[in-house]
Amino acid sequence: MPTYAAPGVYVEEVPSSQKSLTAAATAIAAFVGFTERAPADDPSDPDGVKPRLVTSWTQFEQLYGGFAPGCMLPLSVYGYFQNGGSIAYIVRIPNTAPPEEPAQAALPAADRALGTPISVSSIEPGAALTIAVESVDLGEDAVESGEPAPFTLTVLEGDKPVETFEALTVTPSERNVEKVVNATSTRVRVKLDLDKDVDLASVMEVLKPGAYPLVAPAPVPVPVSGRKFAGSESARTGINGLSIADEVTMVIVPDLVTAARKEDGTVDLGLWKQVQTALISHCEQQGNRMAILDSPPGMTPQQVKEWRSDVAMYDSAFAAFYYPWIKIENPAATNGDREVFVPPSGHVAGVWARTDDTRGVWKAPANDTIRGCLDVERPITKNEQSLLNPIGINCIRPFGTRGIRIWGARTLSSDSDWRYINVRRLFNMVETTILDGTQWTVFEPNDISLWEGVKRTVTAFLTGLWKEGALFGTSADQAFYVKCDAETNPPESIDEGKLVVEVGIAPVKPAEFVIFRISQQKQVAA
Repeated sequence: MPTYAAPGVYVEEVPSSQKSLTAAATAIAAFVGFTERAPADDPSDPDGVKPRLVTSWTQFEQLYGGFAPGCMLPLSVYGYFQNGGSIAYIVRIPNTAPPEEPAQAALPAADRALGTPISVSSIEPGAALTIAVESVDLGEDAVESGEPAPFTLTVLEGDKPVETFEALTVTPSERNVEKVVNATSTRVRVKLDLDKDVDLASVMEVLKPGAYPLVAPAPVPVPVSGRKFAGSESARTGINGLSIADEVTMVIVPDLVTAARKEDGTVDLGLWKQVQTALISHCEQQGNRMAILDSPPGMTPQQVKEWRSDVAMYDSAFAAFYYPWIKIENPAATNGDREVFVPPSGHVAGVWARTDDTRGVWKAPANDTIRGCLDVERPITKNEQSLLNPIGINCIRPFGTRGIRIWGARTLSSDSDWRYINVRRLFNMVETTILDGTQWTVFEPNDISLWEGVKRTVTAFLTGLWKEGALFGTSADQAFYVKCDAETNPPESIDEGKLVVEVGIAPVKPAEFVIFRISQQKQVAA
């Protein structure tokens, strides 16, 4: 209490015991996989392996490059934003090593048959450099003599000149380009081959003024193990590196197929299960996110059923499984292959985000079309889905004029309480909201005033959810309850510094099987 000593008027601010809760975000995806390149704007993370936030496809291209052969992640991220996603984290897994060969300048050949008599290469393998050639004009006398005019060679790193060599020649002299550059340059090496049957004029035609980038050899692919996908929480790498991104609610690993593909074209199903198991474990430990799993490619309904039941054997309320793969336009196509099959997880995550935005997290993300989907890898009949749906395989099926739709909304849990995706995600949202919104209670006096304040705060939030249709019941009392009183907080619990609040909610569940019972009504005599 303040002390009043002098007469006067005093104004005091009294904190309100009525706090409000704001629903936690539910549509933030995280993608783990391969990209064209690593972001170059963070010197502390040269390999670009730490989780990075992107909010549009344009921003993703600026950081990680665009579509690239052997990378499913860009296609999945594109499908995510295309289908309604707006926020995503990217976790890059390095799958290539720098080339061991030096970069070569793309100089023209003096003669198609003889090749180029001069070559410029980088000292450091794969260095991104450019050489600029500028001729020196010595007047008419030099032209009449028939001797090649001297030239200046500049080495640029990006747009910045780093080395300059002036008054160079290709003739045997003290300023011979090979002798001067190789003696002093720390960036490039020059090789001059005048044994070729090419005159000096042709050599200077090769070195005509202009800028010539040094083209690096293609990076060397390296195998990626399940442990590399799992990553490390302390190093902020891989799936476990997402522990620092508290707001993530969906995790996708689309490049699993790239890593698991063997040289003979088959898929390493052992690696497939290993990575997906690590992904499920991460989501269960975090408790606020779900794994969106892809089926192995090329499987028939019978094969995917047997693989799910006899090999994978997943049982988790924090994972959803989708089958089959979908066909989309291939934006990276350079030849005639304009379509490509991709794992559906990225596009499905976009549908989840779209459903959350238009209806709410309590609406099952199903019976909705997939934007950008041209076809499915394998059409599924109703009878085939009757075998897949009970074991938690959500099918993607074409319905003619109704489009290609997600036709399933189940988790991989054997517990009927957590059978549906929207139920698990609703609880994730409610739990995260209450956890984040009641931090003000810590170290407050544990008395009736605090109990009533917490109860009012949580009740107001749940009432709002019930009015929006997230909870089942004709009244708020049927939809939820909040209990925080002397029964939940006995003296011994208070002595231990605990505040216990019991919350129960009745989630709405999807009408998965809509049944109309129709009978014939016969006319009876009056």
